[in-house]
Formats: sequence, structure tokens, C-alpha cells
Amino acid sequence: MRTDVIVVAAGNGLRAGEGLPKQYRPLGGVPVLRHTLRGFLGRAGIRHVLPVISPEHAELCAQALAGLDGVLPPVAGGSTRQASVRAGLEALAQDPPELVLIHDAARPFVSTRLVAEAIATAATAGAAVPALALVDTLKAVAAPGFLATGPDRNAVRSVQTPQAFRYDLILAAHRAQAGADDLTDDAAVAEAAGHAVAAFPGDTANFKLTTPEDFVTAERRLLAELADVRTATGFDVHAFGPGDHLVLGGLRIPHDFGLAGHSDADVVLHALTDALLGTIGAGDIGHHFPPSDPQWKGAASDQFLAHAAALVRAAGGRIAHLDATVICEAPKIGPHREAMRERIAAIVDIAVARVSVKATTSERLGFTGRREGIAALAAATVRLPWID
Repeated sequence: MRTDVIVVAAGNGLRAGEGLPKQYRPLGGVPVLRHTLRGFLGRAGIRHVLPVISPEHAELCAQALAGLDGVLPPVAGGSTRQASVRAGLEALAQDPPELVLIHDAARPFVSTRLVAEAIATAATAGAAVPALALVDTLKAVAAPGFLATGPDRNAVRSVQTPQAFRYDLILAAHRAQAGADDLTDDAAVAEAAGHAVAAFPGDTANFKLTTPEDFVTAERRLLAELADVRTATGFDVHAFGPGDHLVLGGLRIPHDFGLAGHSDADVVLHALTDALLGTIGAGDIGHHFPPSDPQWKGAASDQFLAHAAALVRAAGGRIAHLDATVICEAPKIGPHREAMRERIAAIVDIAVARVSVKATTSERLGFTGRREGIAALAAATVRLPWID
């Protein structure tokens, strides 16, 4: 059945603490919203994925979605969750699906199994939610500071998203309940319209990021999932040529000579680019940016390194560390080392502490010793999802 997904991302997430709205905060260096959307893209049975956002967050959303294929243009949400979901449902009306999944942007760990069971259960029952049995005893509040016997935990469940519905059913239910703002999820909207809602097994890993502590837990979980640690190396060399400066590590450095090359001949960024490409088996810099292509003549090499970093992230990876060694007699690298680290970190969007730049000479031996050019060695370490 044609199935679309609405990802609700219009809130501010105030309980998550200070900073960006929680759906745009980095998790493993990637915005939470991007993680969540990836959980549906390419899944069997999913046709479209539609984010519903606050218009105030349009730029944050654009950054989170950059380069992500298969996502519909975001639509503006409302002042309540119900209003936001209805806005998403109405946006799908011109080319309606048969089923729709409605999911919280702050649940980035949705599994293949959850998506499949949501679709299968809704296809049969019309309305379905993932549910978890409770493990803690529930108590009622009898008076401030005192508790009394509460409901039988075996008779209640906690529910998650994605909640799944026949599209026409949930659209009509939301339209009928448009004036109500006290319904906490879409199952409640369906129930208020007289529909029974089926349950299927939820997933404890599919927790919602609500507090600062939840982000700590999520980071630990993400690192555990990125169990494939890979290291690769890169090497580049360019000869000196006419000029009054050269480019190293993304910096323009005054010098008696320039570096000869088709692009800006930044040996440091070229070596780092090859190292990153090597971690994911994606060829080398010449494969992605052929020197025979005139569009790269004089090009700034920061775009080469940024491209390699984007490919690592597209593979679900996280850059753990970058290390570069510059081999030359001149210019002196020491005065520029920290600025290079900062520039490289900015290009690939990682912490400066994860970047190392070193320098050495070849003791006046070889072409670098004769001051004929500069060489650079690089190593990159990344964490990737384990693939058998």
C-alpha cells in the first residue's frame, strides 16, 4: 500500500535544556532530525517522507536536510502538535497515500522492524500504535508527598511512534477534532472519532529525546552502533612554482614561491581528502575531481575535503580523527599550525581536538630537502555502522 511518513518537528523541546531546539541539536555530529528522517528513507513500502516544522526554524531545517534525497519540502506546523500533524496530513491531500505513519522527530532510533509492523498492522486494523509493557509499579498521587494504589500495570501500556493509520481515517479524525487541543497523540485523535486502535510491539531503543540526560544516552547508543572503526591514509606532493604565496591546510601563507597544480595545490587538504575517501572505499581525489576537468582549475581544495566528509556522513559514518604531517624545509609550519587545525575542523565540521597537524623536514634529502616542493601525509579514522 502507498505509505507516506509525516515527521513532526515543529516544537522547541524546552525540557532538553538550553541551546538549539532538540530536533536540530547534533547527535554524533549530525542533527537529530536528519537521523530520524534517515530511519524512513529507503524503507520497503515508504513512498514519501514529509517534515512538519516551525517557520522560525526554516534555516535550521535546510541545514539538517542538505544533500538528503527523498524528503518532501517541509510544511509549516501549528501552535500545537495536533495542528502540526493536521498541516502535514492536509499537505498530502493532493496526492494522498493509502497509509500514513506519524512520527516524532525526537525519536531517531526507529527500526526496520517497527516501520514494517506499523505498516502491516495499520493495513489490517486501520489504526495502530507501537506499545510497551510497563516494568515499574504505578502509583496515584493521594496528597502532596504521598502516594496511593494506582492502576494495574498489566492493564496499561506506554505508546510510541510511528503511529500508523489509514490516511482517510486519520485525516477525517483530525478534521473532526480540529478545535480540541488536549489530545496528546494521534491515537487519541482516532479514538475520539470513534475508531479502535490496534497495538503492536514497541521497541525500548526507540526512546524519545526529552531531557539532557537522554542526549547522553543517545550518544552512547550511537557510538555502540558505529562499531566499524576504519583508518586510511593519504599522500600528496606538489612542486614549487612562480608565486608569492601558497595554500596549506586551507590557509594562504606568504612565501617566495607558489605550489604548482590544477587546483590550489593544497597538499594538506588533498592528502586528508584521500585519507577520508579511503575509509569508505570511495576511490581517490582524482576520481571525484579529475584534473582534466577545467571546472577544477584553480579551485579551492576545501570543497574537496568537505565532499569527502559528506560522503562519510552519507554512509552513516562519524569522523573520529584527522592527522596530517607536512614535509618541507620552508615555510615554517609551526606559526600556522593552530590556524590550520581550526580551518580543517571547520571544513569537516568536527571539534578542533579531533584534528592534528605536524611538520617535519627530510634532513635536506630528496626533492623536499632540495626545496623543490612540499609533501603531506595524512591519516583519517572514522566510525561506521557494522556491515557484514
